[in-house]
Amino acid sequence: MKTLATDLVPVLLTLRLALVSTTILLFIGTPLAWWLARTRSILRLPVESVVALPLVLPPTVLGFYLLLALAPAGPIGRVWRAAGGGSLAFSFSGLVIGSVLYSLPFVVQPLQNAFEAIGERPLWVAATLGAGPVDRFFTVALPLARRGLVTALTLAFAHTVGEFGVVLMIGGNIPGKTRVLSISIYDHVEALEYTRAHILSAGLVLFSFAVLFIVHLNNRRLQAQGP
Repeated sequence: MKTLATDLVPVLLTLRLALVSTTILLFIGTPLAWWLARTRSILRLPVESVVALPLVLPPTVLGFYLLLALAPAGPIGRVWRAAGGGSLAFSFSGLVIGSVLYSLPFVVQPLQNAFEAIGERPLWVAATLGAGPVDRFFTVALPLARRGLVTALTLAFAHTVGEFGVVLMIGGNIPGKTRVLSISIYDHVEALEYTRAHILSAGLVLFSFAVLFIVHLNNRRLQAQGP
């Protein structure tokens, strides 16, 4: 029972991290994807490249620079402490920041593709009926992009659950505070506790399969329903 309770702590911490990060990504990634899909600014390509960086950067590289930025002497950590906050490095808040940045392309890119697929005609028709920009976004764009939205949020949640390099660099391995599921599996392997590592790893494999299955099933259902 003690072993089960010990392994349950990082599972719950991981789910909490994924839920908080995905919620933040919803509010950050959606308007960013909409802007990228609609703008003709010369800043579009640089912004797209920055958003996509976590896809090609080794997680340890991203985690290292985030650790420097979030440390008490770093630019972000210094401002945060001056505002009355605690240390961001090796904290749950730091894990959230790292997870949001690392999973950002998994939200922005599917949503951007969904928004671009809508085209101009539905928005133009809504405008002729008197709908303003905000109204067009919430009543036309979001419903038509619902398949991309569900895919984006589901992948972001699953991607956060499976993170290792970034969270290890930023949060370390503090039991009950920053030791998430992937790090717990690594600890068990290092300690040659293969049975416990198998149990957690198998659960993560099943979870990942279920997430992908739900995404594909939902996409087929929405495709069958039509626009």
